[in-house]
Amino acid sequence: MTDLAPRPQDAIPAVYDAATLAVLAAMEEAAEKHLDAIRPHNTKRGYANDWALWTEFHDWLAERTGQPLPLAAVTKGTLVGFVVWLDTIKLAAPNSIDRRITGVTVTARNEHGVEVPKAATVAARQALKPLKNDPERMARGRGRAAAATPEQLQQMSAAAPDNLTGLRDRALWLMAFGIAGRSAEVAALRADSIIHVSKGLEVHVPAVKGRPPRDVVVGYGKNPDTCPVRAWLTWRAASGTIGGPAFVAVDTWGNLGQDHLSAEAVREIIARNAERAGLAVRLTGHSMRAGFITASRKAGKREEKIRAQSGHAENSPAFWGYIREADKWTDAASEDIGL
Repeated sequence: MTDLAPRPQDAIPAVYDAATLAVLAAMEEAAEKHLDAIRPHNTKRGYANDWALWTEFHDWLAERTGQPLPLAAVTKGTLVGFVVWLDTIKLAAPNSIDRRITGVTVTARNEHGVEVPKAATVAARQALKPLKNDPERMARGRGRAAAATPEQLQQMSAAAPDNLTGLRDRALWLMAFGIAGRSAEVAALRADSIIHVSKGLEVHVPAVKGRPPRDVVVGYGKNPDTCPVRAWLTWRAASGTIGGPAFVAVDTWGNLGQDHLSAEAVREIIARNAERAGLAVRLTGHSMRAGFITASRKAGKREEKIRAQSGHAENSPAFWGYIREADKWTDAASEDIGL
């Protein structure tokens, strides 16, 4: 692991006497306070968000390596890893990643007393450079997530591996679509809160991040390959899931984990399976939620029924944006006007 560079005051020549060193140190501290005082509030809030993502990245890394690293260890390896994580897991736009690098670097220095080595930031931006030349990546964050379609779900189902992991993945993304669920909601689902009834499933979606819980129903689908009910029942039987987390990790040998998947893991599973199916668009965790709203509206379902399923507020701009998109070609103003 790259050694952390010394603080600037440590690099001051030793020829200075103690009094001079004290004055220089005081001026260094005063400069930091002054810069912090004049830094815009939005910038400070942005840096706080950057550090929160840095913390989340460390949690993600610890889950996979079994070794938690100190947050102050902003090294070449960890910072480049952060860039890759933001790109592949968070699907962040390259310009956003660039700002995150700055936020982590500044926070490490100002709040944790660590001067990030220049080699680390140079390497991180070298890793970022080719991402900025990718038009698809640069377009991230400029619009809503691509809405998954039933046809795409069928492609994903056909490409899913025929093993326990494949059964879990299929059940997971179809459940996400069926409940119009956020990734965090899907991750938090409990098996004993998914009740099988004659018409399908009655699902209790738990409260997540301050959002209220909701109870929804998921009916049987006409296509067995994309039916959320059949997919859930198959996964439940194969995994022996009765209570506890609805979806858990599955290792290479088919051993099941004990804990809920993270929201990041849910997003990763959806993105990975969409890529495996060779879809022309990149699907994210939110694509299932958007896809349900769009497909349900195109099928003629009422707005209040769709909102009850998705948990959107009545005045949600995101919800009405999806509704407008679904209605775009319904009785279009340019149709049948004598042209």
